[in-house]
Formats: sequence, C-alpha cells, structure tokens
Amino acid sequence: MDERIYQIALTQLTGIGPVLAKKLLTHCGTASAVFLEKPDLLRKISRIGANKLSQLSDKSILKRAEEELRFTERHKLQVLFIDDAHYPERLRHCHDAPLLLYHCGNTNLNAKRIVSIVGTRSPSEYGKELCMQFVKDLAQYNVLIVSGLAYGIDAIAHKMALEQNIPTLGVLAHGLDQIYPYAHRGLARQMTESGGLLTDFPSQTKPDRENFPMRNRIVAGLSDAVIVVESGVTGGSLITTEFANNYNRDVFAFPGRANDEKSAGCLRLIKGHKAALITSAADVALGMNWESGVQTTLAVEVKPEIEKLEVEEATVVGLLNGRGEVHISDLTTGVNLCHEHLLDIMASLELNGWVKSIPGNYYRLKRSCVA
Repeated sequence: MDERIYQIALTQLTGIGPVLAKKLLTHCGTASAVFLEKPDLLRKISRIGANKLSQLSDKSILKRAEEELRFTERHKLQVLFIDDAHYPERLRHCHDAPLLLYHCGNTNLNAKRIVSIVGTRSPSEYGKELCMQFVKDLAQYNVLIVSGLAYGIDAIAHKMALEQNIPTLGVLAHGLDQIYPYAHRGLARQMTESGGLLTDFPSQTKPDRENFPMRNRIVAGLSDAVIVVESGVTGGSLITTEFANNYNRDVFAFPGRANDEKSAGCLRLIKGHKAALITSAADVALGMNWESGVQTTLAVEVKPEIEKLEVEEATVVGLLNGRGEVHISDLTTGVNLCHEHLLDIMASLELNGWVKSIPGNYYRLKRSCVA
C-alpha cells in the first residue's frame, strides 16, 4: 500500500495528536511501520493506551485515508509529510507542528522572508488603510504574506498582496474541498495563482470553532514575524501571538488610539512586552535587520585570511560568499553536516567576526570580512 495512505491515516487517529504521533514515528521509523508494529511493543511508548492502539487495526481508517489521497490527486494538491523536503522548515521545528499538510497553489513555503498579518474581523477605516499601506510598503522586502483568509484584516492583507504582486498564503481551519467564508471563494482562487492555500485538515472537515486555534498555530509557526494591525483584547489574533511568542517568533503591533477597543489588544501586547511597537513596514524591516530587496547584492572576494580557517569553516564562508542572506537549512545541505555541528561552526564564525546572524535563522558574511 502507498506509504502516503499510512501517513494520512496516522493523522486521523482519535486521541493521537502530532506530538504523540512523532513519538510513534521515532519508535517505528515510518507511518506504515506504526500500523504494522505489534501492539505489545507500541504499549511501551508513553500515553499509548489500548483504545488508541485498537484504531491501528481499524480498516476503515486506511480506507478513509485512501479516499483522501485520491481527492488530493484529483485536485492536484500537494501532500507534505513532516519529513518531506518541501515541508515548511520554520514550522517543522515547532514542537506541535502538524504531521501532514495539504497545499494548493505555487507557494514557496520556505521563502526567504515570511510575514504573518493578523487582526480583527471588523477593522475601523483607520485599520483598513493602515493594513493596505503596510502591505504596500512590504513589497520592496520580497516577502511572503500569510494570513487566515478571514473577514477583515486577513482579507485586506491578502487582497493588497495580490495587488502589489506579493505572494500570499491563506491558512485554513477546514479541508480544501471548501472555502470559508464562502464570500472569499474568488479571493482564494486568485491566491492559488500567486501563492496558495494551506491546511492540516483533510477534506470534509467543517470550519468548526475548535479548529481555528489549531489554524492559528500554523500561521504563527510558518513565519519569521507576526504583525497585529488591529485587535480587541480577545480573539484569534491574540491566540496567534501567543503561539508566536512560544515559538520564539518576532511579534509587532500597531498601537492605535488609547481609548479604541479595536486597538486594545495591540496595546496590551505592547505593554506586556509581548510585541514591539511599530508604525510602518520600515520598523519591521529594521527590527528584523532586513535590507530592501530592491538593492542588488554584489559578489565579493574573500580575504586571504580564509586560509587560516578550519576546512569546514572555510566551506561555510565560501557558500556565503556573494549570496547575501542564506538560511541555515540551505547551509546544512551545502556543507553536508548535521544541524547541531553546523550551529557550533556558525557560532565560532560569528564570534570571530566572519558572519552575522539574521533573525529567522539566516546568516551572511560581514562586510568587514571581505576585500
């Protein structure tokens, strides 16, 4: 049987979430091995009770997974398992990352810079204009804009991104066989041509209330930074920022007026030091240490001092030479070293003035290190 069927089935087991499922995968190696392993051996894994294990022999679960795979093939959807090369790298490192994602569109889920924009579903005119100007000003920084396709700030961010030819991704709280809210079907269709739609829910999943916080964790985990435009003291935006803080993501918020209920959540975040105060896209770029993508990075030659470096250090410097900012995952592939060892090398190079670390796990050569 196709391994993808077992991968989908593993996400449909009741009472087994992504954290526990990863334990099973670590123990067994593959999704199919989880279903084929002897129950007595699986019981040794913490929190695996008889009721949960009994599902592994339920043929209806595999049948449903097979139907889901046919649905994805029929609609040309990407099915991204957590060990897939195209699975979003930022999200992969979150402890509760979804085991599997369904993707529609042409989004680069590992884009160099990813910004999530969230806010109230009923923004003021001030909030609408603020969001539109903010997205417009982000265009020069070559970002991917992520939001939740909801009414209000979400939809404004998506629409403005399309107008500015910025790729934009909508994260859904239901399956890809439907669009919620229904009024955003046209917007969603446009987004699949310049970005896409993403969810960890299979088809036939309704947009139930409890799904939205799960959706919000993906919005936070995908990004380098979360921007709150307008928000009350409760709601999805504050849930998203809570996830972002837990994932060590940068959070920024527009302050708004002191007595405005639609800005009360932003002010609470700023006062509680859970978000940095911003008034423009330039503030985010400064906080993230971004350079405008309009500028051209010129290739440079490394000084002869490179000969004094260890072989692995020199290899890293050579990879960074002339490339501007490079993500740690690309460096890991380029030097063929384990992630932990590479981090030690990067720390040494930074300490000795060869490289500079950039928020979002990016690195670049320092100008003082080149001729």
